[in-house]
Amino acid sequence: MRRLWLVPIGFVTLLVPVVVLAGGGEGGFDGVVSSIESRYHVRATRIPFMGLISMVSRKASHESVGNLHVAEIESLPEDVDGDELNRMVEEKLSSGWERMIRETSRKGNEQTLIFIHPEGDRMGLFVVDKEGNQMDVVQVSVDPKHLDDDIGHYRHHTNDDDNSTAKSPGAHESD
Repeated sequence: MRRLWLVPIGFVTLLVPVVVLAGGGEGGFDGVVSSIESRYHVRATRIPFMGLISMVSRKASHESVGNLHVAEIESLPEDVDGDELNRMVEEKLSSGWERMIRETSRKGNEQTLIFIHPEGDRMGLFVVDKEGNQMDVVQVSVDPKHLDDDIGHYRHHTNDDDNSTAKSPGAHESD
């Protein structure tokens, strides 16, 4: 009976390392940003009230855009290794994310990574864009069907549309 108090202490002793290890495996947007911060000894600026901005963008876009996360990093070293950056992002994103675009300028000071992830009817996009010593990290979820409808309102007419040969009834040709 006297040793019964050892059971809770033993349980807590075993539980502490599990909690610490689980907390250290941060992934997704926060994991990528944290990895970049620790690797390059920089601090990311996160946009204040991003949850509110994300909610407003979702309503304003008729549910086309949501779950928006943005971080801006300044004072990065100019010589960020593209392979290392790509590896870091791939390791921190959860499974199911697939790199769609990797672009690196000839000098290596401009880099862009774009990853996609299917989310049912929606599509997740994860973008890392480095230009000079600044980097933007953005994650967003979009509904391609609704987004295409919204973008359609802003399409410009081409010359072919303006030179249409169809005439309205009652239109007369002038000589």
